[in-house]
Amino acid sequence: MRSNDEVPITAEGLAGVRRELQELTEVRRPQIVAKIKSARELGDLSENFEYHAARNEQSFLETRIQELQRIVQNHVLIESQIPTGEVQISSTVSFVEEDGPEESYKIVGPAEADPAAGRVSFESAIGRALLGRRAGDEVQVETPTGGSYTVRIVSIS
Repeated sequence: MRSNDEVPITAEGLAGVRRELQELTEVRRPQIVAKIKSARELGDLSENFEYHAARNEQSFLETRIQELQRIVQNHVLIESQIPTGEVQISSTVSFVEEDGPEESYKIVGPAEADPAAGRVSFESAIGRALLGRRAGDEVQVETPTGGSYTVRIVSIS
C-alpha cells in the first residue's frame, strides 16, 4: 500500500515532469518576472491590466511548479513489468467498446495521465477495470456517474 504522499510514475513520465519543471523555472518564470517589472513601469498598479494579468499568470505558474516539485520529491518509480499476459501498470492496452473503433491506452500513474495523449491512470474507472485482465476478456467499466459500459480487450503489450 502506498502513502498519500507517494506519486506513482513511470520513468518516461518522470522525465517529462522534470523537463516541464526545468522549462517553467528556467524560461517561463524569468519571462513572467520581466513582464511584471515592465508592467510596473507603466504606473498606477490599481488599474494596470498588464500588471494584474502578469501577476495572475505568475500565480498559476508557481502553483504548477509546486505541483511538479511535489511529484519529483515524492515519486515512486513504476518499473516496467515482465509481460504476464495480464494488464499491468505500464501496459499498453488496445480494446473496443461495443461496436466502436479500437482504442489504445498506456496504463500509468495519476501524475502522468493524459487521455488525449493515450495515457490513463490506473486509478481511473477504465484503468481499475482493465488491471489484471487478459486479451479477449470482456470488462465492465463503472463510470463515476453511476453508469457502465463494456469493452473487449484486443491486445496487451
